[in-house]
Amino acid sequence: MNSKTNKITVWTLFLFTLLLPSTAFAQEAESDDLGKVFHIGVMAFFLFVFIILITLVAYHNRTDEEIPSLVRAWQWFRKKMTNSKPLEEEDTIILNHEYDGIKELDNVLPPWWKYLFYATIVFAMIYMLNYHVINVWALSDQEYQEEVRVADEKIKELIGSGAFINEKNVVALTDPASISLGAQIFQKNCTSCHGQKAEGNIGPNLTDDYWINGGGIHNIFKTISNGVLAKGMLSWKNQLKNKEIQQVASFVLSLKGSNPPNAKAPQGTIWSDPTVKDSTKVRNDSLKTL
Repeated sequence: MNSKTNKITVWTLFLFTLLLPSTAFAQEAESDDLGKVFHIGVMAFFLFVFIILITLVAYHNRTDEEIPSLVRAWQWFRKKMTNSKPLEEEDTIILNHEYDGIKELDNVLPPWWKYLFYATIVFAMIYMLNYHVINVWALSDQEYQEEVRVADEKIKELIGSGAFINEKNVVALTDPASISLGAQIFQKNCTSCHGQKAEGNIGPNLTDDYWINGGGIHNIFKTISNGVLAKGMLSWKNQLKNKEIQQVASFVLSLKGSNPPNAKAPQGTIWSDPTVKDSTKVRNDSLKTL
């Protein structure tokens, strides 16, 4: 194996060992401390494997004189972990069993295998003690319930912030607190175009029955959120939260019929809410049936 091939192999192995634990960390980015410790151990393990692979590649087909003492120490350690007999000593472990010319060797179990088996026993004891006796670590069902609880809290926070409010499901607010908050938002952001009392300035009067882009909570919410660039109306969805847009739209609706001084002439067309039935028409239709 030439030096160029060695380099390619080493870098391939390096990237492979980095990608595996990195992927594991990405999946557990929001896990608890125990998960992070586990994945640190995974990274350390793959780093150890990487070092071993580099050693095998770098000193492949080398003579003993060319191998440094550190690598020879590793070879000694490997021999201790495998405890296998070299080919020239296999005659000492041949059993008296022979099948079709195949002789059986009395090899011992590798020490690394036995140590790994002992480690699994220790791990099982720690696992049982922590999960089922002193309950240091949560079982999967408990972890699930905790995740559900956290998710429910996040959903409540999102609902409270109005993250799920949009132009289709928005409703007009009528409580004094919401109207007051909407008034504050209006005074801060809207008076330069619509006047201090929404009487109209650069923008239209917002207190009459005429609307350029449709009245009602749904249309007003949509207009504030998306804006009307052709008319110079900016989009506020990046500056205001959906809840704040709902509040200011509700405040605008509360101004209907306020008749402020110096009101701007009507613009657009008269708009009536199609969801509200005309009581006069209903009464006339009822009389016709009598």
